[in-house]
Order: sequence, then structure tokens, then C-alpha cells
Amino acid sequence: MFHDFALISVFLDLKLSCFMAEVILMPRLSDTMTEGVIAAWHKKVGDNVKKGDLLAEVETDKATMDLESYKDGTLLFTGTDKGGKVQVNDLLAIIGKPGEDISSLVKGVTASSVAAAVSPKQVESPAASKTADTKPALDLTTMQEVILMPRLSDTMTEGVIAAWHKKVGDTVKKGDILADIETDKATMELESYKEGKLLFAGAEKGQKIIVNDLLAIIGEEGKVNVKEIVDAVKNKGNSMTADPAKPGPAETKPVQKTAATSPAPVLNGNGRIIASPLAKKLASEKGIDLASLHGSGDNGRIVKKDVSEFSPAASPVAEIRKEILPAANISGQVSFDEVPVSQMRKIIAKRLSESKFTAPEFYLTITVDMDQAVASRGKINETSPVKISFNDFVLKATALSLKKHPSVNSSWLGDKIRVNHHVNIGVAVAVEDGLLVPVVRFADGKSLSQISAEVKELAAKAKNKKLQPADWEGSTFTISNLGMFGIDEFTAIINPPDACILAVSSIQQIPVIKNGVIVPGNQMKLTMTCDHRVVDGASGAAFLQTLKSLLEEPLRMLV
Repeated sequence: MFHDFALISVFLDLKLSCFMAEVILMPRLSDTMTEGVIAAWHKKVGDNVKKGDLLAEVETDKATMDLESYKDGTLLFTGTDKGGKVQVNDLLAIIGKPGEDISSLVKGVTASSVAAAVSPKQVESPAASKTADTKPALDLTTMQEVILMPRLSDTMTEGVIAAWHKKVGDTVKKGDILADIETDKATMELESYKEGKLLFAGAEKGQKIIVNDLLAIIGEEGKVNVKEIVDAVKNKGNSMTADPAKPGPAETKPVQKTAATSPAPVLNGNGRIIASPLAKKLASEKGIDLASLHGSGDNGRIVKKDVSEFSPAASPVAEIRKEILPAANISGQVSFDEVPVSQMRKIIAKRLSESKFTAPEFYLTITVDMDQAVASRGKINETSPVKISFNDFVLKATALSLKKHPSVNSSWLGDKIRVNHHVNIGVAVAVEDGLLVPVVRFADGKSLSQISAEVKELAAKAKNKKLQPADWEGSTFTISNLGMFGIDEFTAIINPPDACILAVSSIQQIPVIKNGVIVPGNQMKLTMTCDHRVVDGASGAAFLQTLKSLLEEPLRMLV
């Protein structure tokens, strides 16, 4: 479980006049990780690096994860070769300008010394050096730590502060939980790796911080110039750098006009009230009688402002209506709530839009006779340690079918197609804020009871926002099941980079013809959405035929 993804983004963007190099430390990628092994370098010393480029793959005690760059520049130093180990918080790489002197960083670097080495207090500009005899030297022994917003998932671009467990001025110890960070997929805890006082918090509860922007500063009170650090950290577009003392735009309170100061509504030659089209529309939406308004426009014309500022309580017409109409009969008022889009919903919208509008999709639907599956499920559940669902049957049959049809178990990677030999099936789970897709790994080798238990566990973690990156990454195929909601048939949007997704409908009891006789039967429709860049119609149809045969004779799955 990637419970403490706190140092995934220890990159410091301190672009000072005399020191431009960026120090990258080995992040702590799991709660038990003490060191990481370089599984592969994707850049070598001397290569140009851009933001978002994959630098290396880091193998931990639980998974192999990608390490991306958050800075443009040249890779000047790597802490070890492929296969080498680097302790957590030790120097992993340095990015800067070609020819830049990094000897001071490489020599004897540790987590604390890096923090000191990149301190804004250490470097003086040429202008400052000229006045060094009159300006006191900065305290180079100050131990401060700049904490940036970590990148807690493969799709995360910003995080929301769900809660602060420490407030500015509190004493912080190593291992203390600083904050809960809400990402697009889960809410995760951020631990402190420094002892001291929380001197600065980059956002309040509910506010957003872009990945790699300043999140917090921990250090010794009285020895850390917080303002200097905040100014030194170049976080463009981050609201934390704004002057909190600077007042915002002045607020104006609407002033209700009265009949004593405003003319009555003006009528045209046909006896109709003169009002702007927008005012009429707004009044209609709010259920306001234009005859009760006083126009402030030219020649007493009612405009939008008059409708927006109108108070029904001040209207004689409204008072008359109160007496005539029972309160219970008053209806038709337009009402709604506007809810901020959650991080999860933003990413769902972004990724599915990209999938829908970039992948040339086509759809294949097949009807499955589920009579034997219904009968087999009842018998299996008499002895199974966990209750087997029809979704478990579909997942197991799908996994076995994918092994026989590897072209469907493939991924689109832009300039190449990855044909996966392993079968990792993503299972779409509806949660409060949207949809998560935890992954059942190596599903073809698991029994129905193992699949059932794992799906139940993953679904519970998803609903409780306890899923970690290892739970949702790496799918090769996805299943979306709406059968429990009584849906007869539907199509699903591909979950990239998968090439296909299977939409599972409900089992319908309908009359069917068997051996020339009409009998009751159980049928289910399956619809597969395919990326035509990877899967052709014939290969998709062959996969569905295999899947159909397994579900119609489920004992074959147990052999």
C-alpha cells in the first residue's frame, strides 16, 4: 500500500541567479520502503529532459514505479547505474544546465544537506556580493525543509487539501501525519520526514495545489525566513505567492430601489411592460411578475439588474398573492445546487473524453444463454467459502478467453501495440464521486472463490477511498457490469490504454425456443467496445464466441 507517497515529488524548483541545478532524491514509495533499485534509466547523463519525461523505473519492495521529471534541463548526474540501490532520501539525480558545476551537491550529499544546499539563504546574487561588507551573512546552518505537493497517482495534476492534521506553529515529528490529500483517485495521508515546527501551509482545507507547488515549510522557528523561501520557490500561477494582505476587489451590495425613487414600469402602445429580453427571461426563471418591478433603464425600461435585485417581500403584488394563494401551492421557482467538480470527476472527464474522441471505436454485441450458469452458481455456492456472483463467472470466463485471444488483451501505445501475455482485468466500481477501476491481477490463474473475495475487497477499498496506486494501475482489459441495476444493454467507453472494454447487462428471464418448444430461459447480453487501431471485427467476434461458450458451459472453466 502506497500509504506514504509523501516524497514522490521532492524536486525543488529554486531557480536562483547562481544556482540552477535541481536535486532529485530517492522518494519513499511505500510505507515499508527503505531503498529503491533502479530497474531502468530512460535518460542518460547528457540527455535533454522535459517536464513529464520518464527518468527512471524504480523497483521498491512492493512494485516498480515510474519516476517523472518536473523540470526542463539536462541530466547532469545519476546516483547509480541500472540495478544499483539508492537509500530513501539519498541523491538519485541532478538536472540543470549543461556545464553547470554540481560538485558541491554531489559531494557528501544527504537529505538534510541537500535541503541546506539548495536553501535560498546560501546563494548571493552578484549585486548582493558587492554589499557583503554591509549586509550580515545569512545563517547557513538553518535546517529547513520545503515540502512540495507530491504526485500521488499516474494521472494526478493537482491535489486538494482534505484536512490538515497540523496547523502553523505546531511541533512536528518524523512520521506525524501533516495532511490528507485528495487526488483524482483516493484520499492519501502525507507524513512528515522532518522534525521542527510547521512554519507555512500553502493552502487551506478545500483548496487546490498544483503538483510540485509549495505545500509546506518545516523548520526551526526564528531561523527560517519563510517569505524568502516562498519568494525563491518559483511556482507560477500558485495563489500562495499572492500577498495575503492585499485586498481583493471591492464588494458591492445591491441596493433595492423603491417606488418612491424609481418610476413605475413603462407600458408600450399595446399595454405591455417594456423590459429587456434578458430581464424577461430571468424574471420567468425566478417566477417574478414584471408588473411588480420598477425599471431603472432608459424611460423606465426593466433591465437584468432590476430582476436580480428584486425582493418579493417588498412587493405589494407579492403580498396580495400571499393572501389569495395558499403557501403550499406556490411552486415553479427555479432552484439548483452547484457543486465544485471533484478531482476524480475531472480526471474521469479528461481521460474518457480523450478515449472517446481519439479511439475509433466499434461495438460487438452477443447474447449468452445463462441457464447452466444460473444452475451451476447455486450448486457452487453451497460449498464455496465466499458467495460467487455472476460477475465472478464473467470475469473468470473473460480471463480465460483473453489467454486464447491475445490481440484483444492488448494496449495502444501510440507508436506501437503492446500484446500482453498476462491478464489483469480492471473492474469498474461506482463510488460517490464517480468511478474507479481496481485491477484483479493474473485473473486467469485464480479460482472463482479467489476472484470473488478479491473483487469484494477491492470494491470496499474503492468505496472507502482506500485504494492505492498498486490497486488501480496495470489493467489489460476492463469489465463494466450494470446487470445489478436491471440494465438490458449498454455500451461502455474504453479505459485507455486498454484496447477493449466489456459491458455486462442483466440476466433476463424471457421465452426462448429450444428443440422447437417455447420454454423459459435466462439470457444476458454482452457488448464489447473495441479500439479499431488494435482489434479488428473478426478477432473481437472470435473472442466473444469463446467467452459465450465458457459461460454457457461453466464447468469448462473449472477444468
